[in-house]
Amino acid sequence: MPKPTTSLPLALALACALGLASTPALASNTLRVGNQVLTTGDSVMRVVELLGKPSRKFRRRPAPSRRGRGVRVITDADRGEQWQYRRGNHLTTVTIIDGTVGDIDDRRR
Repeated sequence: MPKPTTSLPLALALACALGLASTPALASNTLRVGNQVLTTGDSVMRVVELLGKPSRKFRRRPAPSRRGRGVRVITDADRGEQWQYRRGNHLTTVTIIDGTVGDIDDRRR
């Protein structure tokens, strides 16, 4: 019977690390701004305090239903207002829902 080696766990750990490192951006519930943290649920005042005035504000419109009588599902991101910030080589989009942070999306440009 062959002797088990430790190369399989090492290979799995390496594959997981590469998979995580190759993910460009994910929506998140926190964003580090200097030595402060912006979190979902924070107020609009906190967003302006940490990030300043957004470079762009817009409302996403839900895509129209392809079927005339279909049910349209409206998510929080669809009903909120998106505030975009250009921070260095990052594009940060903060979704504001009812005066609080509903989602944070930080992507490299």
